[in-house]
Order: sequence, then structure tokens, then C-alpha cells
Amino acid sequence: MDFQLTADQREMVNTVRAVTQEKIKPRSLQYMDGSFPWDSMKDLASIGVLGMAVPEEYGGSGLSVLDTALVLEEVAKGCYVTAMALMGEVGVQVRIISTYAPEAIKQRILPGVCTGENMLAVCMTEPHAGTDVANYRTNTDIVGDKLVLNGTKTLISRVDEAQMFVVFTRINKQPGREGIGCVLIERDTPGFQCTARYHTMGGENLAEITFENCELPLENLVIREDGFRRLLTAFNTQRCLNPSVSLGLAEGAFEEAVKYCRDRTAFKRPIGEFQGMRWKLAEMYRDIEIGRSILYRACATANPFPDPYQAALAKMYCNEMAIRVTSEAIQVHGGYGFTDEYPVSRFYRGARYGTLGGGTTETLKELVGKKIMADFPHDGFLGMGSF
Repeated sequence: MDFQLTADQREMVNTVRAVTQEKIKPRSLQYMDGSFPWDSMKDLASIGVLGMAVPEEYGGSGLSVLDTALVLEEVAKGCYVTAMALMGEVGVQVRIISTYAPEAIKQRILPGVCTGENMLAVCMTEPHAGTDVANYRTNTDIVGDKLVLNGTKTLISRVDEAQMFVVFTRINKQPGREGIGCVLIERDTPGFQCTARYHTMGGENLAEITFENCELPLENLVIREDGFRRLLTAFNTQRCLNPSVSLGLAEGAFEEAVKYCRDRTAFKRPIGEFQGMRWKLAEMYRDIEIGRSILYRACATANPFPDPYQAALAKMYCNEMAIRVTSEAIQVHGGYGFTDEYPVSRFYRGARYGTLGGGTTETLKELVGKKIMADFPHDGFLGMGSF
């Protein structure tokens, strides 16, 4: 087993780290008002990051899930809002298009994703159905050579910035899981309307979209058959990328805590010389390293999408770990940690999102628990513990 990054991966991480620390992190406070991090996205586009999930034949670099997670981890150390904006360009919506969409759509959309000209959003959650995908009410009817989309999606990122939206929908009102498919809609389509907006504690804006008799060309039907399984399979990538942001937030907060422990003095010596502070740092570092191991292992299973149970474990652990570590970083800073002037408070607010998006912790625990009851071997752990 080799747990070392390759030379190419190290070069990539170092490049992203330099851009993040020099350009993106200094802007992080200004994005807390909900403004989109356009300048930061341009910086990332300039080093080829936006095309990571796009195959080479469409102008991207076609990097692995692990490579993508490494980049998101670095960006999250500097700015949560930028990391979330980037995840939208390298996450589930782009991978769904590059894996399942008709060739005409791939050629029309994917090259522009690499340059930042085409920005995609994914529409999954509905006001009454988040995890309960099988009870979607949004529906697309196939009427001759066109599609007619109706319904409502909520808690959608980048509604004001995206040009195209990947919408999971029922097809021809077919009930249950078997009826789930996926269509692509452009924002200027008649009947497309933003009906509500929400500002999050992490700084980004979310919104609600209503589709009223939106007519689309038939080629915009991305997935018709076996859509539910394909949706969940593709979403396992998101369950690795979401925790990579959590991991980066925890690392960023930890780095700030170490710096503060070295610089802040009390009773005529650095506070890092007190056992209570050292123990906090030791526990934070331990939790981060555990999370890194679980996450990288899950990412390495991708072919092209990660193992669902490894991804679930990574998300469960890293999401909750980030909340603990960022909270402890605030405690290390004392009252200053509660202010906007110190970045640890922003790391904490961003970390709180992780357990909510991409499948709640409770849902994933149930998924893994069922797997254990069904398949855990009677003679116990084998090899590295997978089953």
C-alpha cells in the first residue's frame, strides 16, 4: 500500500495552494454577503482547475475523483464560498453530463465548463422531498419531439450565475424510483422562475426555482431509463467531494489555531506551551489525519464513481470531524475566535453545512447500518475491513 501522492499530484496541490493562499483566502471575508466569487473562479480557471471533471476530448483534464478532492481540500483551506462554487463545476452535475448525456449535449456544454463560460447547477431537493428522491413531484412529459417540465426545486446553489440546470425529475408521471430521470434546462427558458432566495450562515446564497410548462428540445433528456440508480451512483462522487471541503475547512482552522498558539502569549509565554492547548492541537490533528485516510481511500475506489459505502463513511466522519475541529479552533482563539476578523469563525460556519448536503449523516448511517446487517461476514473483519 502506497499512501504517498504522486509527483504530479504534489505539483497540482502546490499550484492550487499558492493561488488559494495568495489570491483566494484574502477575499474570503468579502464573499460572506452572498456575492459570487467570480474573481476566485477566474483564478482557478487560469490554472485549469475548472476542467478537472471534463474528459480530455472535450477540453478538460479528466482527473480522478481523488485528484478533484485534493484540489477542493486546498481551496477550502482558504475560502468556503469559493470551494462550494468550485464543487459545482467539478461535481455531480458535470459528471452526470460527461457520463450520461447524449454526444450533442457533451460537445455543446463541456468545453465551456473548462473555461468558466458554462456554469451548471444541479436541482435535486424539493420543498417536500430531500433525501426521499422516490417521492419527487417535479415531472417532465415527453410530448412528440419536445419535453414539458413542471415542478419546484429548492435550496439550489448558483441560481443567479448558472446558465444551465441539471434537473432530476419524474418522466411521464411514472411513479416510484423507476420513474426518475434527468433533463437539462437553460435559465432563459420561458416558465423558468426563481421564486425564493435564502442566505446561508456559510455565506453563499441558495434559491428556489419553479418550472411552469417549460418546453425543452427532446435532446435535453439526459437520463430516461434507470435514472434513480444512475442518480445515486453519480451522487457517490458528491459524497467524496463534500467531505473534501470539510477536511479542508478543518485543516484551515487547525493551521490558524497552531499559528495563534505560537503567537498569543499569556502569563509571559506562548499559550501553546500550556498542556491544555497542546492537547487540543493533538486531538485536532489526530481527527484530521483519520479523516484524510478514510476520504482518500473512498476516493480511490472510484471507477468512475466511488464505492457507495466507503463514500458514506468518509462523508459521515469528515463532516462531523470538521464541526469538532473548527469549534475547537474557535476555543483556542478565545473571544477573538468569535469575531469576523479571524477566519476560524468562517471555517466553523462553513463546516456546519457538510452534514446537511449530499445526504444527511442520519441517512448515511442508515445506509451503512443496513449494509452491515446484510453483508458483514460471520467470521469478522477480512483484510482491510471492507466487505
